[in-house]
Amino acid sequence: MVVQVSRMTPAAEFVRLEDPASGLDGVIVIHSTVRGPGAGGCRFWPYPDLAAAGADAFRLAEGMSYKNAMAGLPFGGAKAVLRRPAGDFDREALFRAFGRAVAELGGSYVTAEDVGTTVSDMHSIAAETRHVAGLAAEGGRAGGDPSPWTAQGVFDAMEAGAAHAFGSSLRGLTVAVQGTGNVGGELCRRLADAGADLVIADVNPERRDRLEKILGAHVVDVADIHRVEADIFAPCALGGALTPESVAAMKAKLVCGGANNQLASPEVADLMLARGIAYVPDYVANAGGIISVSAEYLGENRAHVVARVAQIGPRVAALLEAAARDRRSPALVADRLAERLIGGVDRIAA
Repeated sequence: MVVQVSRMTPAAEFVRLEDPASGLDGVIVIHSTVRGPGAGGCRFWPYPDLAAAGADAFRLAEGMSYKNAMAGLPFGGAKAVLRRPAGDFDREALFRAFGRAVAELGGSYVTAEDVGTTVSDMHSIAAETRHVAGLAAEGGRAGGDPSPWTAQGVFDAMEAGAAHAFGSSLRGLTVAVQGTGNVGGELCRRLADAGADLVIADVNPERRDRLEKILGAHVVDVADIHRVEADIFAPCALGGALTPESVAAMKAKLVCGGANNQLASPEVADLMLARGIAYVPDYVANAGGIISVSAEYLGENRAHVVARVAQIGPRVAALLEAAARDRRSPALVADRLAERLIGGVDRIAA
């Protein structure tokens, strides 16, 4: 096992993980510990090389610093990104090796589920370290798969966004959802229950087609989802969905989704502002999962999660109102507030 820690910036650490015996190969980036231990999920994905994994880890860890600060949580930001081995491998052995690596960091990083990982993986990690959340909930305590909480927060954020952008509820609005995995699929179910019309796209035809049958959604190709006739665009796949090209073709007037790092570049937020598209910053909308994770790690119960997730909608409403008043992008307004919170200048209610 190789666990090598190096400093990326005066605040951020890069932790290289390598264990040939189990197939573990990846990185942990601890972006900030100003507010507490760096907290963020473990992503398991077939990255082409370590450079791609490391770049994604840094962007995701930075986003977690902002997300945790905006949600009022006593954690900094971090993320683990592991390269999924090609071919057969022992999944339990790999995640136990990862757990040993997390243990070596002595509590500076708290891990949990993310894209490609499961509750079962978290239990494998927990066999080696206590610095993990996302375990099965027991005895009324918070815990379990955090993705339904992420979906709930995104739904609440979208309701607030619809009230701002359209002066209405979600009933009768058309929502184009890109990605129908754990978060996107759960969001689709909530939207259907609320009376929204769904257009969906996913690289996985099995889960996409299942939602089509259950919810009566209209299916389009992944390459076309951003340009369909829709009121709201919800990016819920991997990051970078909002590009100058996709925004230029977009007919939606509100963007709100569960994916992390939705902006391909910062200037895309200004392009949306210029086109009159209201944007809910991803790390504000999708904080429900980390709220659940933090409550579990802190020994709190489900009621704490419910109360904190319920603050996402009002937070989005206030953010969009402030951005409109100042004629600035909500992304810029949110970033500046988060940076002050990370620096300890301001506080928001937990």
